[in-house]
Amino acid sequence: MAEIKDRENALIMETTKGKVVIELFPDLAPGHVARIKELAREGAYDGVVFHRVIEGFMAQTGDVKFGNSSKPSFAPSRAGMGGSEKPDLKAEFSNANHARGTCSMARSQNPNSANSQFFIMFAPAPPLDG
Repeated sequence: MAEIKDRENALIMETTKGKVVIELFPDLAPGHVARIKELAREGAYDGVVFHRVIEGFMAQTGDVKFGNSSKPSFAPSRAGMGGSEKPDLKAEFSNANHARGTCSMARSQNPNSANSQFFIMFAPAPPLDG
């Protein structure tokens, strides 16, 4: 595994498939990075499952309301429909490409609806760029 360049801006997840390290870029999305760090420090992501995995496209996680397998609110049929108790985030779109390995916040059709969920790209997805 590559060396972690900036531990302050890295999210390290232990999964059943091994360790996943996500490098965060506060210069591109300061509010979104702050939210992920806040939830991670609170332990909100502990026990949260990847509820949407599409081979050759992406894997999505971060539903701290319905996707936490260690809490009574865990509801596999509803995982992906929830977020945190925190307010939704204002959009912070950038020119970064959605290449393999890119992590991006999930949202509904409303650009200002990102909250706690994010996805990791398995392959490039140019339609998501911008």
